[in-house]
Amino acid sequence: MQTATHKGYKGLGMEGWLARWYTSTTGKDQKPFRDLAQQIASELKLGSKILEVAPGPGFLAIELAKAGNFEITGLDISTTFVDIARANAAREGVRVDFQRGNASAIPFEHATFDLVVCRAAFKNFSAPLEALREMRRVLKPGGKALILDLRKDAPITTIEQHVDDMQLSAPSALFTKWTFRLLLLKRAYTYEQLAALVKQSGFSKSRIDQESIGFAAWLEK
Repeated sequence: MQTATHKGYKGLGMEGWLARWYTSTTGKDQKPFRDLAQQIASELKLGSKILEVAPGPGFLAIELAKAGNFEITGLDISTTFVDIARANAAREGVRVDFQRGNASAIPFEHATFDLVVCRAAFKNFSAPLEALREMRRVLKPGGKALILDLRKDAPITTIEQHVDDMQLSAPSALFTKWTFRLLLLKRAYTYEQLAALVKQSGFSKSRIDQESIGFAAWLEK
């Protein structure tokens, strides 16, 4: 199957009010971030170096810092998100090195990290294959990448129930559902499309698990 390795449409820039709205919306429930951080931490050795690509407000990276003695870096293209994430980390009293940068040109040396994680952002990358190859490049031999994102074929009814469970205000819930329908699903990948990209990326092993509205892809260098 042929899958586009570049996307002409780059989506809405997550700066200013949009980044702040996203922070407010996703930050209402920290449990999913805590649970995921605990799951990831259980698979890593103490002292592991973790890179989160596109951490947004930094909620997952901050929970990872709380979960264990790890060296954590966050790389986001949004200046607003970098500022928000740094402020959130300072408020929580944890150390995470949040930097501005592009997923398709990661500004770190080869074989730097034990784990690269990317949550709810991969579908928005304009150069997804380059991003995968960059994730692989900065991983140590045997290192892993974890990509979590929306599935293109996720049922609308399940998505809307997911939004309802977030307990947002009525206007925010309506805007979130609209965003899923008109923007996010159009940017998302099917299982087959993601598998085709992974096959071209150079990772030696991969496993893609389908979940209720998304997928979890474990990739190994």
